[in-house]
Amino acid sequence: MTSSPKLFEPMKLRELTTRNRVVISPMCQYSAHDGHMDDWHLVNLGRFAIGGAGIIFTEATAVQKSGRITHGCPGLWTDSQIAGHARLTHFARRNGAIPAIQLGHAGRKSGMQRPWFGNGPLNDDDFRRGDMPWTPVGPSEIPVAEGWPVPHALTAQDIATLIEDFKSAAQRALVAGYQIAEIHGAHGYLVHSFLSPLSNKRTDEYGGDLAGRMRLALQIAKAVREVWPDNLPLFFRTSAVDGTPEGWTLDDTVVLAAELKALGVDVMDCSSSGIAGAATAGLKHKRQPGFQVGYADRVRKDVGMATMAVGLITHPQQAEEILQEGSADLIAIGREALVNPMWALHAAHALGQDTGFDTWPEQSGWWLAGRQATSDFYQPDTAE
Repeated sequence: MTSSPKLFEPMKLRELTTRNRVVISPMCQYSAHDGHMDDWHLVNLGRFAIGGAGIIFTEATAVQKSGRITHGCPGLWTDSQIAGHARLTHFARRNGAIPAIQLGHAGRKSGMQRPWFGNGPLNDDDFRRGDMPWTPVGPSEIPVAEGWPVPHALTAQDIATLIEDFKSAAQRALVAGYQIAEIHGAHGYLVHSFLSPLSNKRTDEYGGDLAGRMRLALQIAKAVREVWPDNLPLFFRTSAVDGTPEGWTLDDTVVLAAELKALGVDVMDCSSSGIAGAATAGLKHKRQPGFQVGYADRVRKDVGMATMAVGLITHPQQAEEILQEGSADLIAIGREALVNPMWALHAAHALGQDTGFDTWPEQSGWWLAGRQATSDFYQPDTAE
């Protein structure tokens, strides 16, 4: 391994420079209260900043109250929610990480159960807990699956309001101190449901051919870019494939990425699937380590756009190889960070970047360096 692993090279994104290429992927916690963050979110995300990640994403954040995935999901549809987000961004920046936010609308999947209550449509048990239903929305009156509520098909006026709400949420995110914004266009949520021919059966300007189905995503990106400062980067998360030949394809993703790049989107965050169920629904094969890296690689090479790889990337050497091969520019770590919040710092040790705990927070690094120096039996965790 070289003395300067690419995983720990800084990356310049407009006028931001990351301390490394490790990104904590947005991971829903389902623990907000009427869209407001609390101490759980501060501690959960704060540990990743202490753990050395370069960019830390707050979970999917709704731009409308009715756009929450569950009753426990956060939002930025009102100014009163800014303070909770500001606590997160302040802590992240103070500890060397770049705070980022994923803005979205759950669309047909809005108002569903928290996963530990079933991860499906709300039922009587949820109503007794106080989680009452609302009418979800989508491009067409097609439910996510049998037994799910039929969504209201957005009107032209509804769409205009939605776009304005994305802009307003982005402006609140900026006030809260976020330095990166990402538009959530994946996993069967509202923007993805407009992109996919499986869920979009409209006959107006927002449906039909690829250009029509991309229109909402592009209009949202354009609107957010107009209010997001020129010196700060904008990301877009895509489900690069629906997982079925009749659905959204990787070729479609390449076309979308080129259009987004022209509008000022800086990074394509390449996930997959979820149009009719969970984020991995529709996959025809068992997931393997790095199973989505090929999507990031294709967009990066065909569009000349920076990409982020995500999905079963768990080991430092694996992450380093993805970068060395030129398949992506950033590595998103998700559930593995829940197992090991110090993943980035352990990766630095494993790759020979920091063998003496020099990059650890000083509150803990000096303790660990002393233990290593005085304990013959001690072998640091290499995160392998």
